[in-house]
Amino acid sequence: MTWLIVVISVVFAVSALLTLWRIITGPSILDRAVASDVLLTLVICALGAEMAINHHTRTLPVLLIVAAVGVFGSISIARFVARKDNVDR
Repeated sequence: MTWLIVVISVVFAVSALLTLWRIITGPSILDRAVASDVLLTLVICALGAEMAINHHTRTLPVLLIVAAVGVFGSISIARFVARKDNVDR
């Protein structure tokens, strides 16, 4: 069981590092927005895995807040890009 936890942790860590790299070097704002959504999804998955491993639900409110921040952030970025696109035309 402990080797599985180590493998899961390594996979999440490598994925988070690659996602951070895309956020830093993304050529456009949309690439950075998608990468931040992926990073928030990784955080949600990591917290969910931690809840399943330790058999508790104490971090469920944190999961809901992180999900809400991701949704509202994606909506605001989409509106910003759409407004900027209309100005350019």
